[in-house]
Amino acid sequence: MTETRDALRDAIAEGQVGDRLWLYATYHCNLACTYCLTESSPRIADRRTLDRNAMVEAVAEARELGIRRVGITGGEPFMLPGFPELLAEIGEMLPTLALTNATLFSERMVERAAPLADSDVSLQISLDSDQPTRNDEFRGPDNYARVLDAIPRLIDRGIHVRIATTIQDQTPDELHRLCVLHRALGISDDDHIVRSVVRRGRADTMGMGIELGLTDVLPELTLTADGAFMHPFAPTVRHGRTDLDLLVSRQIRPLKHPMRRFLAAAAGLPSGGDVARNIR
Repeated sequence: MTETRDALRDAIAEGQVGDRLWLYATYHCNLACTYCLTESSPRIADRRTLDRNAMVEAVAEARELGIRRVGITGGEPFMLPGFPELLAEIGEMLPTLALTNATLFSERMVERAAPLADSDVSLQISLDSDQPTRNDEFRGPDNYARVLDAIPRLIDRGIHVRIATTIQDQTPDELHRLCVLHRALGISDDDHIVRSVVRRGRADTMGMGIELGLTDVLPELTLTADGAFMHPFAPTVRHGRTDLDLLVSRQIRPLKHPMRRFLAAAAGLPSGGDVARNIR
């Protein structure tokens, strides 16, 4: 454990890897976005989830190894039973970012999420345009309306909200208007993440997005029900099959084993302050 912890500390300091552990909580989703990395949809047959104990144990081990942050993504994590409570528990261990489409925040769900205001938890909500029709072309019917309904209610309860915009062919003026919108909602520029569609998963089959280069994404150990991967853009799905080109290990427990293989793989990649990371 000590050897792995020291190696991770050095790799973080040298810019070889990031300081965050990612968890793919589920591949199931209530939306079917045109650029989805994992081909998630309401009709997905194999939901492939990480169980609650696996996630809690992974975060506890990650903290012992020197990981400083956690990211949780999917699919749509809030489709998991008990996810708001799980998120609060994980947020008590390490600062946590959960990615969500924010379409499931009924009044009951918002009330269950209210304790997140007392944990070090942020919700990163996807919003791709300031125009409802344009946004919903990417993400599905009524997505814009649900997101704009959920954000003020979450902020009113003291929950930290960020906005993530995935760009394909939005114009500079469109992005400017979106910034005006998120500021009006009380979300600062520092909490607005803009990134290109990545040509993996459904985006690849649709001919969308950019190809990833070796240095585009900072390696951050990512755990899924299928194994451990190099970063959160790695465990993608095409034609119903998980891409394995960036698989680190089929074993995810105990965490020290995939962490060792992850660090060995990252050691051969370009690193340091002069490396440009274009996707985050």
